Amino acid sequence: MKKRTFLAFVALVVAVTAVVAVRAAEKEEGLFADGKELFKQIQLFADSVTIISADYVEPVKPKDLVYGAIRGMMDTLDGYSQFLDPESFKEITEETQGEFGGLGIKIGIKEGVLTVIAPMEDTPAYEAGLQAGDKVVKIDDEVTRDMSLDDAVKKLRGDPGTKVKLTVVREDEVLEFTVTRAIIKLKSIKEASVIEKDIGYVKLVEFQQRTPVDLKKNIEKLIQEGAKGLIIDVRNNPGGLLDASVESADIFLEPGTMIVYTEGRDPEKRTEFKAKEEAYFRGIPLIVLVNKGSASASEIFAGAMKDNKRGIVLGVPTFGKGSVQTVIPLQDRSALRLTTAAYYTPLGKNLREKGIEPNIYVEKVRTEDKKEEGSGKEEKKKAKIFDKLIDKARKKEEGKIARKEPREYDNQVRAAINILKGLQIFEGYEEKTGQKEAEKE
Repeated sequence: MKKRTFLAFVALVVAVTAVVAVRAAEKEEGLFADGKELFKQIQLFADSVTIISADYVEPVKPKDLVYGAIRGMMDTLDGYSQFLDPESFKEITEETQGEFGGLGIKIGIKEGVLTVIAPMEDTPAYEAGLQAGDKVVKIDDEVTRDMSLDDAVKKLRGDPGTKVKLTVVREDEVLEFTVTRAIIKLKSIKEASVIEKDIGYVKLVEFQQRTPVDLKKNIEKLIQEGAKGLIIDVRNNPGGLLDASVESADIFLEPGTMIVYTEGRDPEKRTEFKAKEEAYFRGIPLIVLVNKGSASASEIFAGAMKDNKRGIVLGVPTFGKGSVQTVIPLQDRSALRLTTAAYYTPLGKNLREKGIEPNIYVEKVRTEDKKEEGSGKEEKKKAKIFDKLIDKARKKEEGKIARKEPREYDNQVRAAINILKGLQIFEGYEEKTGQKEAEKE
């Protein structure tokens, strides 16, 4: 038995070495310059597998050893590269189709810690009060310090109706949330309405396959209803499909305009994404709302509008998830999700870890913060003293306040509305001034 296992792993090593040799031959000279060192390390791996297979106290399945080794390799890379076993690979396919079971939360590894990228609106995670940037330190009392992204996703997902407890760190406070899992039906566009008599508002929750078509139809409808200015809200939009983001930006930009480009290790393999269609909405003033929960595809959209001076980006800096993950299927229906390139905005800004800086910085202000502005100094001091007595349950409730507010109390939306109104007034002034000058002539 041991001999057969040994021979099987020798065959595996030979196969791996052969694959590496072929890939090396395909690359330009220099990328695999130290081939001897690579072969030496593969031999070390083969020796380890052989020893474990022969001498470990209990029999070990070859598949378990290989999967464990691959996961270990991926853990040495960035926080977005991961190994997907067949079940996980199937799950991400379901996610892009628009429905899956879980909490409604996008997570990633940031600064080595499992971090909430964004809670999706109207999902259990969102309603519970989880926020973008929360550091997840425990899942059901299990510390996440050395937990892979793949393992974390598996622990968060489960049967609808079951609960999971999350312990998070938010601005040096430790908070606990118990969230009930549900079937998550992803919406691309949550809302499209005229919120003032001539200002349209579109809430983009995620970039999906149908997003560009749906976005165009909704904006056309808003214009028919009298909208002369437009707000695209991608706050807490964790991203989605690259193509959907590019095509959504395309409807605002002239043909040939750069939207985003990617670069990896090989500079000659730079990929550019440019507008192809006619700009359907070239004349309408545009503001894009962003926050630290805006990531990936939503950052691409916002960056394209900002760098091409097509729209004003308003809010706070975005998440900074500016890398390209390519999903590479393997022969047993598992896959590698591998970071192969980085995104760059039209003006060459690398989004990775930095995000998009808004044109106009406006931080979200909660309703009770506004009420506090009118209170006296003594009341503020007293509030600070008694804040120390607030228990964890009360602190958790604070995360829900902004979510329950009517839009009229959303100061970021109000700021965008005021800017659009100001632009309309200025344009009207310019138009009248031009007419008077023409009359003089």
